[in-house]
This record gives sequence, structure tokens and C-alpha cells, in this order.
Amino acid sequence: MTERRQPEAKAWLNPPAPAPTPNRKLCTDCGLSRTQDPKRCGQACQFIQPDYPGLEQLVHGRQRQQSTPTHGAQADELFFGPYQQILSARLEPALPGAQWTGITTRLAEDLLAQDLVDAVIAMAADPSDRWRPRPVLVTRAQDMQQCRGMRMGYAPLLSLVEPALAQGHKRLAVIGIPCQIYALRAIQAQLEREQGLQQLYVIGTPCSDNTSTENFHQFLDLISDRPQDISYLEFRTDYKVEVRTDQGEKRLIPFLNLPLSTLPPDFFPLTCRTCVDYTNVLADITVGYMGGHGQQWLLVRNARGQAMLDGLSAKIITSRPISLGRRDGAVRGFLTNTARAAGGLPLRRMPAWLKPLVNWLMPRIGPRGLEFARARVEMKAIESILHLRRQAPARLKNMLPAHVWQLAARYGLHPTTTDGRGETPKRHQSR
Repeated sequence: MTERRQPEAKAWLNPPAPAPTPNRKLCTDCGLSRTQDPKRCGQACQFIQPDYPGLEQLVHGRQRQQSTPTHGAQADELFFGPYQQILSARLEPALPGAQWTGITTRLAEDLLAQDLVDAVIAMAADPSDRWRPRPVLVTRAQDMQQCRGMRMGYAPLLSLVEPALAQGHKRLAVIGIPCQIYALRAIQAQLEREQGLQQLYVIGTPCSDNTSTENFHQFLDLISDRPQDISYLEFRTDYKVEVRTDQGEKRLIPFLNLPLSTLPPDFFPLTCRTCVDYTNVLADITVGYMGGHGQQWLLVRNARGQAMLDGLSAKIITSRPISLGRRDGAVRGFLTNTARAAGGLPLRRMPAWLKPLVNWLMPRIGPRGLEFARARVEMKAIESILHLRRQAPARLKNMLPAHVWQLAARYGLHPTTTDGRGETPKRHQSR
């Protein structure tokens, strides 16, 4: 039986000292290289040779779009991975300080409160910078409040797994982004076999465009003359960014008004421009916003994820997500701009006089709800293909699973083509 700790212990206050950051081109410092066996990166990193079908089968009992005797495949699994149900949801009352309403935090709190796990590994803010993520080990439900809100940057979350197990925390919950969760699932069997892991609950958040904390501060400098006062920032599904300040001010910035074209080309690293797992398919439950249309978006992926959600049934209001508009035009426009950017060409800027009209139209006729989510997943597939072809062509064969090519085929991108027009390159052509 797992030894219980004294209730006053606050392990989140004392994470282990970080090891040197790995120096690799395609690495988000998930923490695996800082563990006792850093060579596992060769088999467990999503940026080397991922096996999504194999891990989907291992975690969910089936691959995306493959039915089993007990559960049929859902219609949108090509886009979102295996799931049992998709919901729009909100927590009532919302947790103060939460990014949305606090469902992610509340799920973890409930696991601790119900004694289903010994500890939760998650992210909190660095004491010196509220935007910098810091991995923490939480053993008391009330301490999960330190993990509310959004952080921007990289932090070695998985570096805490082995120390947690060594301390006797054999039943764990982990809250992480896709690159962290992929590596965790890849070594889960080894942790069970060799280090005594007994239970693992995984709460995933979607992710596609992370950057360094330093780069994020640069972005804040561009959108505010008092960036130090910004306490909250969120990209919303109504094509606006919401910004809040310590003084209680709130501002909405249309996407088209963001100074993205002034950011340096490497603002988003190659890892995030070639990530093929926006929706965190190996989590038990994914909690985000992308398909929620003003509410949070839940993808319940397996029985464990459903059990976590059932534990909050009296506190969560759920509804069916909407799906409106058409994504084709937005995705094709993204393909054109991304092809230019991947080729080193400047982005085509919209005339200033046209922006107010488009800003008004996009929330009304653009893709919304699940169609917005489908658009973003297709955009990530396109982005991954184009940037790998330009910057790391040798990685194409091993890094891109089959479902990425299935998503991109709709827009003329195939393994034998070089651009979005579906043209097969001739051998005598030169670039």
C-alpha cells in the first residue's frame, strides 16, 4: 500500500533544480532528457520517430477511426484522434484566476480530494515571472490553485515523474501539452515495470504555437505600452485576443490587428511549426477552447477520462458543440501564406482599409465551433509539411503519421508533391 504523506507537505514549493537545457534543433525540453535514462528520447520523442497508431491503441484500446466491439469510431476522429464524446462545457462557479472557467484545475483537485492519486504533476508560474512555466508536484487539492492560468514557454515537466515515484507517489496525475504527454505515454510501461507506477491519469491541453518566455514578452511589448501590467491573454474562437490587466482593464484585439508580421521568423520554433498533435490525442481527457465557441472544449477519450468528468458532474454544465461556417477558404489562404513564409518570402499583408470589414465578417461567416477546430487541425498539418520540406526534409518520412497526409490531401499536398497545387516535381527542375 502507498504510504500517505502528512497533509502539510507542499511538494510544489521545492521542485528539483533544473539540469542544463538540451541543445537540439527539434526539442521542446519536455523533461525526458533530464531523467535517469535520457537516451530514451530516441524512442519516446514525437519529433524523432513517433508511433501515434501504436500509442493510440495502447492508451485507448484502438486507433483513430477504428471501431472495437465495445465502442465505435466517431466521425471527427481523423481530425481530433480517438474520443468517446465531444462537449462544450463550463464550470459553475468559475474558479477565480482560471484561464477559462477552471475545468483542468478542478479535475486535478478532485483526483486529489477523492484520494484517487497521490500527487499531480503540472505547471505553475515561476516566482520571478508570471508567464514562465515551472513544473511542480502538488500533493494537496488546495495547492492546485497555484497552477491556474496560462504560461508561455518550455519547462521540463517529465523531469518530476521519477522523483515523484521515488518519494512514494505511485498514483499520479499529469497535466501536460502534447509533446510532454507523447513522451510520457511512450515510457509509461517502463515506469510501471521498473519504478512502481500504479495509476496514471492524464489531463491534456491542446497546443500548437508555443514559444520561449522571452519571445512572448517581446509579443506583449508589441501589443501594449505597459506589458508589465498584462495579467491575462487568450486567443478566442471569435477571432479576437482578450487581454486583461492588473488594473482590471479588458481589451479585445481582432486577430488581423495583431502585429504578427513584425515578429522574427523564428518566433515560433520549428518544433511548434511541425507539431502534428494539436489536440493531445494520448490524454485521457483533453480540455481546451478551440471547438467550444465561447466555452471550454472537452474531448473525453476513454473510460478513465469519462470517470474524471463524472466526478465533477454536479459542477460542470455541458452542451453539444456547434459547427458553423466553412473552413476551406481560410485554410487555403493559410496554405498560401505558409508556403511563402516557408520559402523565405514576406507574408502578404491585408490592406488597412479592408481589415475592419473582415474583422466584422469573420465571427459571423467564418468557421466556428467544431469547424473552427477542424480548420486549425488542417492548418497544423499543412504547416508541418511545408516547414519540414523546407528546413528538415529528411524528417518527413518518420515525423509525419499517415493521418497528417490524409488531412493535407484535401488541399493538394501529398508525399510526392512540393506545394499546395498538387504538382509532382520534375527531376530536371532546379530550385
